[in-house]
Amino acid sequence: MTTSLVAVVTDQVRDGRTVIGYGFNSNGRYGQGGLIRERFAPRLLQAVPDSLLDEHGLLDPHRAWAALMQNEKPGGHGERSVAVGTIDMALWDARAKLEGKPLFRLLAERHGRQADPRVFVYAAGGYYHPGKDLGALRSEMRGYLDRGYTVVKMKIGGAPLDEDRARIEAVLAEIGSARLAVDANGRFDLEAAIAYARMLRDYPLFWYEEAGDPLDYALQAALAEFYPGPMATGRTCSATRTRATCCATAACGRTAIGCSSTAPCPTGWSSICARWTCSRRPAGRPRAASRMAGTRCR
Repeated sequence: MTTSLVAVVTDQVRDGRTVIGYGFNSNGRYGQGGLIRERFAPRLLQAVPDSLLDEHGLLDPHRAWAALMQNEKPGGHGERSVAVGTIDMALWDARAKLEGKPLFRLLAERHGRQADPRVFVYAAGGYYHPGKDLGALRSEMRGYLDRGYTVVKMKIGGAPLDEDRARIEAVLAEIGSARLAVDANGRFDLEAAIAYARMLRDYPLFWYEEAGDPLDYALQAALAEFYPGPMATGRTCSATRTRATCCATAACGRTAIGCSSTAPCPTGWSSICARWTCSRRPAGRPRAASRMAGTRCR
């Protein structure tokens, strides 16, 4: 896998240093350097400088986003959202630095909310690797607990169901009172998703994530009839409308649905973080989460 790192260099100085905003595309997907270099960076660089500033003369991420997206068709479920989102992340980082405050506080103030300096986090791991046995998996999860995490996540669906059951039981035995979430990375059709749901409901899981394609709203709603525990989906939805439809449809089932977003999957992710609230979620659970790599909106 590859990754993209973007630096937006401004002509502004704070505390004797040039203000630079940074953005990156999260691990687990390929970088978007080609799209950034060929389409989006040139649009930003060719824009009239004053068109990118707000009434206070500061870089305005919303106006910059409009420049990035000129002549683009609506939609964007796919690679475009990662390219634009990576730049968008850097723009918001720069704006927060210009105002001398952390981004979470800047967004909260913009939308009239009380900023919460704390955010729920979990450790995402449990990937499949050749030769990685149950002992190695348990050791990995123990390492996360030793770092202070109380919720860990592992992958499922990359091995036969019975093998995944053994992996889950091994991790649960290792982590004790900590919590375990599982993530299928959207690999199941409805039949497989239901088969796993019937197995997973035997365990006290924190959530069952992305059983099927995030745009298969009917699958997620149908799955709620077979899985009584918390489910998570929508992490890779690329746009506000897509995400809203995902939650509205999936939440029709009995089970509470938690929708989350890994930056920079959604185009204009910071705006989504500030505005969007999932329609249904388990009592006492965060609206979304942060993991070790890749910030998720709270």
